[in-house]
Amino acid sequence: MKQPGGNLYLIPTPLGDSSVDKILPFFNIGIILSLDEFIVEEVRTARRFLRKIGYERDFEMVTFHILNEHTTEMELSGYLASIFKGRNIGLLSEAGVPCVADPGAKIVELAHLHQIRVIPLVGPSSIILALMASGFNGQNFAFIGYLPAKKEERNKKIREVERNIRLNHQTQVFIEAPYRNMQMLESIISSCSPDLRLCIACDITLDSEMIITRTLRDWKTQLPDINKRATVFLLYL
Repeated sequence: MKQPGGNLYLIPTPLGDSSVDKILPFFNIGIILSLDEFIVEEVRTARRFLRKIGYERDFEMVTFHILNEHTTEMELSGYLASIFKGRNIGLLSEAGVPCVADPGAKIVELAHLHQIRVIPLVGPSSIILALMASGFNGQNFAFIGYLPAKKEERNKKIREVERNIRLNHQTQVFIEAPYRNMQMLESIISSCSPDLRLCIACDITLDSEMIITRTLRDWKTQLPDINKRATVFLLYL
């Protein structure tokens, strides 16, 4: 099968209201400004980002495809049509990098099935940045996404996470909906051994950034207020 003429670019965005110059390489901006078709999770957010980097095209002339939990397989199948005509398309993340804790993986899987060239652009990943700054094992780690929302199920999962850490010497990385951060923190402290270390990484790349690693014994005596703040949790020995 002949490879299609266009490419699918995976485009990271800032993790919050921070300077684009601080977060994204100039090379990315050039690629983005050359595109007039995007696959996005939310059009309004995408337009705001594009204007922030100096995108001057009339949005009436720009194609936006919606990719979220409601997108059907039939809709997905048509999103890459322009690539077969030699045009490039950008997959734009809501925040951070596409396809990691992000629905973009669906369209990338489809691109590979059609032998479309997938080009990931450099940008901020809160997960990797948190791991870098944690002081934990960066050669053996697992990102396990969201833990159960219900308290009993969450506590059970956290105990399972601790077993994995001790058995495999593997850093465990996970996230939570910002409004449930304090419940998550309380579950970690009540469910795990006090000698386990927890890194709390909040608001990464923002002016309010906080990345601190302490034992659970120490965290218990000085709980931080991380309510409604974008947070990555990391646990290790």
